[in-house]
Amino acid sequence: MAHSAPHHHNVAIIGSGPAGHTAAIYLGRADMKPVMFEGMMANGFAPGGQLTTTTDVENYPGFPEGVLGGELMDKMRAQSVRCGTVIETETITKLDLSSRPFKLWREGSENKSQPTDTASAVVFATGASARRMHLPGEDKYWQNGISACAVCDGAVPIFRNKPLVVVGGGDSAAEESIYLTKYGSRVHVLVRRDVLRASKVMAQRLLKHPKITVHFNTVATEAKGDGNLLTSVATRNTKTSEPGEIAAGGLFYAIGHDPATSLIKDQVNLDEDGYVKVVPGSSETSVKGLFACGDVVDKRYRQAVTSAGTGCMAALDAERYLTELQEEQR
Repeated sequence: MAHSAPHHHNVAIIGSGPAGHTAAIYLGRADMKPVMFEGMMANGFAPGGQLTTTTDVENYPGFPEGVLGGELMDKMRAQSVRCGTVIETETITKLDLSSRPFKLWREGSENKSQPTDTASAVVFATGASARRMHLPGEDKYWQNGISACAVCDGAVPIFRNKPLVVVGGGDSAAEESIYLTKYGSRVHVLVRRDVLRASKVMAQRLLKHPKITVHFNTVATEAKGDGNLLTSVATRNTKTSEPGEIAAGGLFYAIGHDPATSLIKDQVNLDEDGYVKVVPGSSETSVKGLFACGDVVDKRYRQAVTSAGTGCMAALDAERYLTELQEEQR
């Protein structure tokens, strides 16, 4: 059976969060005819990425009343299409960056030797996912008391003046706990070991804070609630096995994120945590023609607006690259 030749694209965008869509809007307007592979439950998320799992977004500029995460992504998608992006609701399961043009395989493509698509440039915007604990009760109270982003969700009314629990002992756990003291009545930090992983300065700030209690050698074992909202967190002491329970209106995970970099793992320079390394101040990676943006690059801020900003950078970098490529080929 003869296989049809792969579809060639000027530029392919992999990922459909704020970074991918901002890149699509800019590339579409620049007449670069981008194609976006928005993914079908890629990395465990619906098209639109992590924002589709949040409810109210109050910190994205331009929405004074706030906006639902899913609604914000629907608007971005519509704008991408209006600016000329072709969106494919498919997941890319293999990417070969070893030769030009780059080779891409869509999920379910039978012929492993022949790619389904090729592209002169690729914008890599696959994002990251917050690590979850998969506690009993977690699915029931996810977004109804449980969150993996204190900065995104801490100001939500259900957490106001309530005791809150944060799981984690690193710098981000310390930062998020201190941030939450603005909203919660008290913040309990559960640390698995008998010592904080956080830097000395952050650890001291955490331990000295009048509204924070640090529970060492303690793990969460269950999220409990009244059927609608979270009301407490069951705990266990890792040394004595003694069970405990902390009344809580909120449970925040600060145990790290996993960037979705399996597609390019041994082809591009990644840092020790698996994030794509870019040339500082740009979206350029160690592979010419591959541009990375959004949470797959950024382990520090991880906000929709910072992702969108780097998506713009990737589009402008890709546009310059493609223009130079076209001039060379003349």
